[in-house]
Amino acid sequence: MQLLPARPLILALSIAAALSACGGSDSDQPLLIPAAPADQGAAEVAPVPTVTAFVDTAATNQRGDAHFATLSTNAAVRLLGGFLNIWKPLTEIVDAGVSAPAIDGFPAVVPSTWSGVPGDGTPDGKVVNAAIHQANIDYVIKATTNRTPEQAVQAYLDDRRGKAYSISDGMGPLTAAWRASTQQTTTITSVAADATTKVYNDGGNNTGVSGSANPTFGDVVDLTNLIGNNASTEPSKRFFKYARPFRWSTSVQLLPALVPAKSSTPPTDGGFTSGHSAEATRVAVAMAYAVPERFQEMLSRGLELGEMRIIAGMHSPLDVLSGRILGQASAAANLADPANQAKKAAAVAQAHATLMAATNTTAATFASYAQSGTTANDRFADYATNKANYLRRSTYGFPQIAAANAPAVVPKGAEVLLETRLPYLDQGQRRVVLKTTALPSGYPVMDDAEGWGRLNLFAAADGYASFSGNVTIVMDAAKGGFNAADRWRNDISGSGKLIKQGTGTLKLTGANTWTGGTELTAGTLQGDSVAAFGAGDVYNSGGTLVANAPAALKLSGKYTQLSGNTTLELDVGGAAAGSQGTLMVGGTATIAGGTLRIKFANGYKPKAGDVLNVITAGSLKGRFGTITVDGFGTVTANYSGNALSLTLG
Repeated sequence: MQLLPARPLILALSIAAALSACGGSDSDQPLLIPAAPADQGAAEVAPVPTVTAFVDTAATNQRGDAHFATLSTNAAVRLLGGFLNIWKPLTEIVDAGVSAPAIDGFPAVVPSTWSGVPGDGTPDGKVVNAAIHQANIDYVIKATTNRTPEQAVQAYLDDRRGKAYSISDGMGPLTAAWRASTQQTTTITSVAADATTKVYNDGGNNTGVSGSANPTFGDVVDLTNLIGNNASTEPSKRFFKYARPFRWSTSVQLLPALVPAKSSTPPTDGGFTSGHSAEATRVAVAMAYAVPERFQEMLSRGLELGEMRIIAGMHSPLDVLSGRILGQASAAANLADPANQAKKAAAVAQAHATLMAATNTTAATFASYAQSGTTANDRFADYATNKANYLRRSTYGFPQIAAANAPAVVPKGAEVLLETRLPYLDQGQRRVVLKTTALPSGYPVMDDAEGWGRLNLFAAADGYASFSGNVTIVMDAAKGGFNAADRWRNDISGSGKLIKQGTGTLKLTGANTWTGGTELTAGTLQGDSVAAFGAGDVYNSGGTLVANAPAALKLSGKYTQLSGNTTLELDVGGAAAGSQGTLMVGGTATIAGGTLRIKFANGYKPKAGDVLNVITAGSLKGRFGTITVDGFGTVTANYSGNALSLTLG
């Protein structure tokens, strides 16, 4: 096929001229403009639970108080109290002068010593749910039996290196710049030949150089450090007294290179909850907060380190997933602390300024650079793999042992975790995002009263999963970053209505089914999937609606475009892609004016004389005021009662 050279083109068609174009005239019939999709009422809310909040009581979780931690006195122990449905520690009063109410028949105060060795004759506790406990240990047996050489190396490095250094490779293309800017160091770079007989401890600085000693990145390092305030796992270990998996079963194959690091004092070496996992999660949250362009990748890396604890044989799945829960809560408590507001804002600004300079990027190109890795050089480059792994590592395949349909609740302060990732939403909207993306109920340990266990931060980074009432999104492109452009990848359900305002661009990629309709008043709303706009009507009164789906963008209801500053952009992919980028309207398409712009995607280059079938509808009424086709100076609009095609000149 001979291609014509691209030529500058803008073809303006007035409404009057368009009415005499191919397909006849309906100028004697007034164009009736449909009403916008109906108001769906007040937006959904996610009320703060009435129970005691972790973010208000985090300071009760102190390592020095570990021997006396109880459900009623320690925020972390209370948060993880669901473990008592699986395993119940036998406790005793430490001091004669200490008294506390019994919990399910057991005194509430933890003893200062315990065996930590199942089956040695010391009654440290009893299994309450034998099936879940056995599944917990069996998982480790299988994981350590099938451990690959590559996993063995990573499990060792993730154990012995500083956790912040280890997970910073989740920054992908930004890793080198991040480590150079933080001035992070480590002395653990490989598995030494004598690691099976000698303990190697990391002599590096873990998070890097903080404060004024690092003028270009010290605030970022400070944020990574302060996220660990009131975050100790020691009180939980001492309260629950649940042994590490290799002490439950000799079939657990502890990583040989970590045998020298195994504690020789089991009574001070509890498994629940995993300290490595909790620290990795909260540090990952801090890094994701500072650089939200790698939000999901950093969260994935945090959970990956947790899984390495299982593969090493050091921890069980319940140890690890509880670390995720505590890590999230600890991170939120510190990010929500008013004393840290100036520091976290400075960290975000500093991170972007320094990393942009280091990578020779700008505010307009930084996000794409951060995502420019491939699976060959960034193991978090594949979104689908990250998503699947995050879900798997959130529950580790445990069965639901309680009601699977309990309504989701959102912890007080949890919305701060999305502050930089969804900056154009208000706090209430971020809470609703967390609510609509929450994990199902019923899994072991995860049904805490506040809702920390059910948070799915990976999914929350992809926006709402359900609309209820009027969901109004205001994006300001002048603010840059995600305020200027963002993408929601969840499958959005519900009966609500989406109202897009502001100058920014919002892209939708899910298999969406919401029914309340869509109203675009400003900016750009882009459909990157066939069902991007759900099952309701779409009403364009002042912005640019883009069809960029891999096949025809399907609107189940009506499409209405008003005159004035309105544009329908179709990114047509050509015959090889079938109907890619075209528009298929199930109901009536009412065009009162505005612009139709045709762009060509994926290298598609039609020639003069080609006919593009761009719009089909149950009924097509009205005409566009202006039609532009990239690369062509002449075009004929062919309107019929239910379709629009363009003949290129």
